[in-house]
Amino acid sequence: MIGKTILESLPYQPPFLFVDELTKITDNGVTGNYTFKESEYFYRGHFKDYPVTPGVILIEVMAQIGLVCLGIYLLREKFSDIKKPQIALTSNNIDFFLPVKPKQRVNVVSEKIYFRFNKLKCKVQLFNEKNQLVCKGDISGMLKINDKK
Repeated sequence: MIGKTILESLPYQPPFLFVDELTKITDNGVTGNYTFKESEYFYRGHFKDYPVTPGVILIEVMAQIGLVCLGIYLLREKFSDIKKPQIALTSNNIDFFLPVKPKQRVNVVSEKIYFRFNKLKCKVQLFNEKNQLVCKGDISGMLKINDKK
C-alpha cells in the first residue's frame, strides 16, 4: 500500500516515468523495477539499427527509484501531512558495465548512505533480468517540503 502511495506522489508522468513497481522500502533503502518498452522515445535515435538504453536514462531510473521514491518515503515518515515533496538531483557518480536493450526489465537496489539537513545520499545498483550488475554508484539529492498540498 505504501508503495502505491509513493508512486502516486512521484513528480513524473509518461514518457518520463521510469518506475513500474516498488518491491521493498524501509528507512534504509528501496528496491524496485522498470521494464523498458520497445516504443520508448529514445530508442529511435540511440543507436541506429542497434537500440540501447542511454546511460543518462539508466541514471534516471536509478534516481527515480533509488533516490526520489526513498526520499518521499522518508519525508512521509517524518512529516505525514506532506503531499508534494520536491527533490532535486545534486550529484551522481555512476559506473557502467553492461547495456540495456528494449523490452528488458531492470531492478534497482538502493541503500541510504545518509539523510541529514534535507540531503539524501544513496548507494544505488541496477541489475538486469539475469541479475547481472549493469551499473552502480552514488546518487545525491536535496529534498524540500512544499507548503502547498
